[in-house]
Amino acid sequence: MSDARVPLAADYFDGRSARAHPVMLSLEGDSLAIEGEGVSRRVPCRQVMWPERTRHGMRVAHLSDGASIQCGDAGAWDAWTQAGGHHESFVVKVQQSWRWVVASLFVTVAVLAAGYQWGLPWAARKSVAFIPLSVDESIGESAFASVDGQLMSPSQLPAEQQARIRTAFERAVATLPPGTAPRYQLVFRKSSIGPNAFALPGGTMVLTDELVKLVKGDEQVIVGVLGHELGHVRKRHGMRMLAQVSALGAVSSLVFGDFNGLLAAAPVWLGQASYSRDAEREADVESVRLMKAAGIPPSAMVKFFELIATYEPEGSEAASAPKAASEPKAAKGARRRESSWLGIAIASHPADEERIAFFRDAAR
Repeated sequence: MSDARVPLAADYFDGRSARAHPVMLSLEGDSLAIEGEGVSRRVPCRQVMWPERTRHGMRVAHLSDGASIQCGDAGAWDAWTQAGGHHESFVVKVQQSWRWVVASLFVTVAVLAAGYQWGLPWAARKSVAFIPLSVDESIGESAFASVDGQLMSPSQLPAEQQARIRTAFERAVATLPPGTAPRYQLVFRKSSIGPNAFALPGGTMVLTDELVKLVKGDEQVIVGVLGHELGHVRKRHGMRMLAQVSALGAVSSLVFGDFNGLLAAAPVWLGQASYSRDAEREADVESVRLMKAAGIPPSAMVKFFELIATYEPEGSEAASAPKAASEPKAAKGARRRESSWLGIAIASHPADEERIAFFRDAAR
């Protein structure tokens, strides 16, 4: 057991030169005594910046006037300061305990996960409320321009059919309470992304020829699908998603570096990212609201999901091979997602039992 009254050998640096002065240290009451050749000091302990205990390395104490004390025998220094009543802080004790380090790591991961799961979406909703709708429109136009002509081409549906679909949807939207429907623009396109419909910030909604053909032009199904996309527009899910990825990018930039390319890539990113489960549920609620207002049974969406589940891209091996009735639904869903390039589109989200059950319950 060390005694703080027993001097401890160390080196003293006056802060003005690099010369080390061998000294002996002792604790006398509330003061640190430093004695050596040409050195005799009494320093109040409160003016000493005591070093934290670590597993390796020398101990260096700093004085308020710029001088310092170094001790190469870390074990002797730790025992000497403890005997003198110098207690470690809670943080230092935690750092020296592997159990506390592991526990702190788990807590940090849990806090980050909770922030990503709940904090980030909450902050995105709040921040989007302060963004003018004109920003949505500008970003939506850029996003549409980034995918149009690359993944999509002009629609080949007959003009009469496009007009009938447009009229049916406008009629349905007109049944909603005044002021509850957002502005939108319905665009028809032939695409390489299969049967899909998707909405971009600002109200641009794209309906693909392939989806219309898949449902055999059933206007009730199409109105239900477009009602879902109108829900994304009304809830501003695209902007919320962009706000979330921008926040993540800002945090990543602090950790990993450059943030300059994120906003420049935002339009393309919006055309390739998928909505969250919560956003899909909100859009499904909006679809049911529209269909009920228009007198359309929500079971029309069940039909849509059933058709999507059996869809095989033209020219694919699965489409040309004999139908395997025993193929697991999960395998079909995985293949269907592989064939969809535009994650924001409704058909790229697995039509799981939860969503089908939601529309069946709404139909009752």
